[in-house]
Amino acid sequence: MSGEDDPRAQVFDDEHPGPILESALANTELSEVVSQPALTVSASTTLADTIHLMQKERRACILVMENDRLAGIFTERDILMKVAGQPLDLVHTPVSVSMTADPFTLPADANVAFALNKMVLEGFRHIPLVDDAGRPTAVVSMRNLIEYLGGIYSREMLTVPPDPNQPRLKSREGA
Repeated sequence: MSGEDDPRAQVFDDEHPGPILESALANTELSEVVSQPALTVSASTTLADTIHLMQKERRACILVMENDRLAGIFTERDILMKVAGQPLDLVHTPVSVSMTADPFTLPADANVAFALNKMVLEGFRHIPLVDDAGRPTAVVSMRNLIEYLGGIYSREMLTVPPDPNQPRLKSREGA
C-alpha cells in the first residue's frame, strides 16, 4: 500500500501543522506575542480597588506583588470562583485573600509552543512573564497566542473553501 493510499498517512498529513506553523511555534518568543506590560497591585490592595482597576484597564488579570516580588495572580476566573456570591467585604478585603498564590511563570524568551502546551495541559489562561531577576514584565494570555497564530496565515488562506472531495468526519466537531 502506497503512502497516498494509507488512511493513517492521510490523517497525519491532514493534521500535521506544516513548516510555517511549526516554525512559528518553536521560534517565536513570548515577548513578541504580548502587547501590554503587566498590570500590578500590592497584596494589600482591596478587592474593590483591584476589580475596578481591571475594569478600567480592560484586563482579564492582574499580578499581585509583595515586597517587589510576584506573590500571585488575580483573574476573572478568581472573581467568579472565589469572590462572586461569597460573603466578602470588597472594600476591606485584600486581593491576597482571593488571588492564586505563586503562579507558574515563564521567561519572556520562552517559545510559543512551550507556553501553549503548558496552558492547554494545565488549564491556564494567563502566564506571567518574568525577567532574569524574577520581576514580572508582562502576562501572556491564551487570547494573545490565538491571535498570534491566527495572524500567521493570510486572510485568503483562512477563507479558502473546503475541499469538496475531503472525506466527511464520522463525528461532528464544535457546538
